[in-house]
Amino acid sequence: MDAAAALADLVEISPQIEVAALVAGDGELAGSVGVPETRAAVLARAARELLDGSAAFRSDQGRVTQLHAELAGGDVFAVAGKEQAIVAVARERVAPGLVFYDLKRCLAALADDA
Repeated sequence: MDAAAALADLVEISPQIEVAALVAGDGELAGSVGVPETRAAVLARAARELLDGSAAFRSDQGRVTQLHAELAGGDVFAVAGKEQAIVAVARERVAPGLVFYDLKRCLAALADDA
């Protein structure tokens, strides 16, 4: 499954997700859905920086594998896999556990096909 198909499946099965982007291991945009083309790379880069930068605040300096930020107009979620990361923006008041599950499933589907 390619990135476009995986992201399309993600927003279909998880209607609370409005936009999503897949970030390659090098931090570059690997695909997106619902994100204006001019903003997709910015979203991908911001997600990678958040995941990487968050590790500095861990006492063990370990890798951060997921994060959730609540904003006034919705929530931002990011999940890091072994090779890629995924970031999504969802409507307000969503169940974080369900969104994290769907994001992890999407990354697993991509890893299985690699």
